[in-house]
Amino acid sequence: MLRRRALALAALLVAASAWGQQGAGSAPTVSFNGSLGQKAALLLIDGEPRTVPVGQSVRGVRLLALEEGRAVVEIDGRRQALLLGASPGRIGAAEMPNAGRQIVLSSGAGGHFTANGTINGQHTQFLVDTGATSIAISQIEAERMNLRFRDGRRVMTQTANGAAPAHQIYLNSVRIGDVEVRNVEAIVIPGVMSHVLLGNSFLTRFQMRRDNDILTLDLRY
Repeated sequence: MLRRRALALAALLVAASAWGQQGAGSAPTVSFNGSLGQKAALLLIDGEPRTVPVGQSVRGVRLLALEEGRAVVEIDGRRQALLLGASPGRIGAAEMPNAGRQIVLSSGAGGHFTANGTINGQHTQFLVDTGATSIAISQIEAERMNLRFRDGRRVMTQTANGAAPAHQIYLNSVRIGDVEVRNVEAIVIPGVMSHVLLGNSFLTRFQMRRDNDILTLDLRY
């Protein structure tokens, strides 16, 4: 009798463990890739871009609030804040297999890919530019971020107004979402730019894949 009860209890434990694993795996993967003002967010849910208005649910993911650089969502009673441009993750999951390895971006106005991030811990806005040799930063933005660009190597660069002097430097850290790349070449140029150009000194560290309006960057090393 005792042996029979022990076997029954073991069977119940195995079944409960299998159910728990299945339940954890069934949670959707979600990332925050853009917003329409404060009214709706562009979420990537299980690889599919969806526009979700605040207060509404799509595929079981409810958008609770939009804040600067993040979206607060809820699924199965679990809340989580998603950072703009961060890797997709399962809501409530203990681990994110792609954490720190993948960036997923959606195209905005004019088909451009933009993202919020940091340079040496200072917040800035990036625009993906595969035609740029390195990360390009305007002098005004570099001064705002307290980059010591004048200590860098002086070079000449070609701008829309012709050749102009610039400074070549190396950035300690470039971060988008939870992905960080260190020791990245950049160039600081005179003039004003709306974004920091995310050029090939950063992009070549990744395997790039574009699917319609979604750009995925997987870290190579």
